[in-house]
Amino acid sequence: MSTQDTVSTAATNGQAIDTDKRLLIDGQLIATGKTFPTINPATGEVIGHAPDAGVAETEAAIAAARRAFDTTTWATDVKFRAKCLDQLHRALEERKEELRELTIAEVGATVMLTHGNQLEAPIGIVRYYADLLDSYEFTEELGEVEIRGAQHRRWVEKEAAGVVSAIIAYNYPNQLALAKLAPALAAGCTVVLKGAPDTPLITLLLGEIIANNTDIPAGVVNVLSSSEIATGELLTTHPEVDVVTFTGSTPTGKKIMAAASDSLKRVFLELGGKSAQIVLDDADIPLSAMLSAFTICSHAGQGCALNTRLLVPRDKHDEIVAQIVATLQNIKVGDPSDPSTYMGPLINERQRDKVDGIVQRAIEAGATLAAGGQRIDPGFFYTPTVVSNVDPDSEIAQEELFGPVLAVIPYDDEDHAVRIANNSKYGLSGGVLGDTERAIAIGRRIRTGTFSINGGNYFHPDVPFGGFKQSGIGREMGVAGLEEFLETKTFAAVVGA
Repeated sequence: MSTQDTVSTAATNGQAIDTDKRLLIDGQLIATGKTFPTINPATGEVIGHAPDAGVAETEAAIAAARRAFDTTTWATDVKFRAKCLDQLHRALEERKEELRELTIAEVGATVMLTHGNQLEAPIGIVRYYADLLDSYEFTEELGEVEIRGAQHRRWVEKEAAGVVSAIIAYNYPNQLALAKLAPALAAGCTVVLKGAPDTPLITLLLGEIIANNTDIPAGVVNVLSSSEIATGELLTTHPEVDVVTFTGSTPTGKKIMAAASDSLKRVFLELGGKSAQIVLDDADIPLSAMLSAFTICSHAGQGCALNTRLLVPRDKHDEIVAQIVATLQNIKVGDPSDPSTYMGPLINERQRDKVDGIVQRAIEAGATLAAGGQRIDPGFFYTPTVVSNVDPDSEIAQEELFGPVLAVIPYDDEDHAVRIANNSKYGLSGGVLGDTERAIAIGRRIRTGTFSINGGNYFHPDVPFGGFKQSGIGREMGVAGLEEFLETKTFAAVVGA
């Protein structure tokens, strides 16, 4: 269907989905006396209930992780960790279709996305870290020096940082969980993973796979689902937790950083973005329009690194906007289980209200609604939206929407474009379309952690991902992602003593 058609959904393709999921604590899959519903965002209907972990279950999970770290060989047996990660990778591959169906139903992800960053690419992250353990050097020799007539050998060892609290967002639950879990396990840490309240079942299924299909010892991985704020607070403040890794909004990340500071926990934060794509005056206009249109529709705009600000030469503003609007007419919005659908729903009504509110306020403030700006029912759909002639200081240009909305901003020259791109509290991603050498030079002036030249795709297990400024602290994936979970210990010994 086109963006104008009525949306109807059958998010599971008529297949039954097992929604009887349990917490994983100390190697046991357990239920709780209290549950909370999870909703199919494409229909607005309840698809299952998740166990609602409270303080007692969270305490038990942290205690199990602490015990596993302190009393087992997990932190020191690299070959065993590689074996277990290999088992996890094979198990994820074997149960991929089950994971796919649940991801479509609970996350609202399209079939197309599950063949990429929603599922299959994240499974590849586990493979990457299993293989990395074969070559990563946990010991580095620094050589000998003479001090006061004696030879001193110095070396550095990398060791596991300890117990990790991993708290993830709803938008890419497989990706976010495995980008934290795989390197933490590879490093020798033990983990308490908390799924997002909007998408708990898919994270609980990961726990079930770990419990039933790998030799990962009891307590090394614990998986929780909870609707209670208290569980997240405990995971970030508990004295037995050594590292907190969080993906979510910048305001929540600030609170976590403040809470963790009392015990000086190591904190990794992957937060929001308001990334800018610059179209140069020599860029291919049809290609630029196509990339921009498809980008804002990717997972209904629910991606922190999506380029949601489009900076265009002032004299080409109207031409580019018209081509984007024309491209959007060919993007199919609807049932995410239909392989031909490109864009599915937003996660819930609250998020749709937020997106629509920012769009409507932008129009009231003088921006132009070039396309979209409408709700589609049933479910939580919102039409792909283009707002043009946007003031670079306005709310819609500064705040992260997490919806299928593109803010088009005119600029006068390259320096002006760079100033607009950097005029943000965020610094996660960005891009330039145009002459390659010119685009690279501009990219080096923009303060972001990742950058795309002419649509270049940086997302891969071996590539560090993270941001500048209020987009976060630290990096996920790649060797840098492993080292987020390692401590450095320096040794020195007198030779011959």
